[in-house]
Amino acid sequence: RRQRQMCIRDSYKALRTNIQFCGADKKVIALTSCTPNEGKSSVAFNLAASLAESGKSVLLIDADLRKSVLMGRVTVDQEVMGLAHYLSKQAKLSDVICATTLPKFHIIFSGIVPPNPAELLGNRLFKDMIRVVRDVYDYVIVDTPPLGLIIDSAIIADSCDGSVIVVESGTISYRFVQEVRDQLAKSNCPILGTILNKVDYSCLLYTSDAADEGLG
Repeated sequence: RRQRQMCIRDSYKALRTNIQFCGADKKVIALTSCTPNEGKSSVAFNLAASLAESGKSVLLIDADLRKSVLMGRVTVDQEVMGLAHYLSKQAKLSDVICATTLPKFHIIFSGIVPPNPAELLGNRLFKDMIRVVRDVYDYVIVDTPPLGLIIDSAIIADSCDGSVIVVESGTISYRFVQEVRDQLAKSNCPILGTILNKVDYSCLLYTSDAADEGLG
């Protein structure tokens, strides 16, 4: 178990390094996937945390206004106002930015489920918010809904510097990934790459152990 955790930690360090080598102009990065449950939100959270651990100031924005899972994975001790509250003018930006136990790591949760997510994400307030936070943080990681189902991610990506597609290993077809890539490419946001998630580490660990014993 410990070896598996080390592999995962090293994978996020490698991902962090790859993001940093994309260039200083790639500060606001959107993460999407083809379908729900591919682990996109976990990847977004862990990538943001890894960047913060390296000394960068990071803001994670939960922009999945339809079906957020992030709120249920983070412990909060007070009522939280989120992105939907800000975009519907029910809260100021300073009211929706939450600090975490990790220094330099802040989160904007999605907030209430609005009746018009795409309209809220496409309005001027969202673009203005991104313009403001990009000047405050070293990196802004935006967790977006799966693009294979709805267009919210393409709307969000239009305000970002780069986008990444999270793909669950052994589940999503190559053709489906191509379709999502083509749809994402229609926005003005460069596609930085694809993250293969939920890889079976047991095979990798077995190979590593065998090599150590002179059996590889």
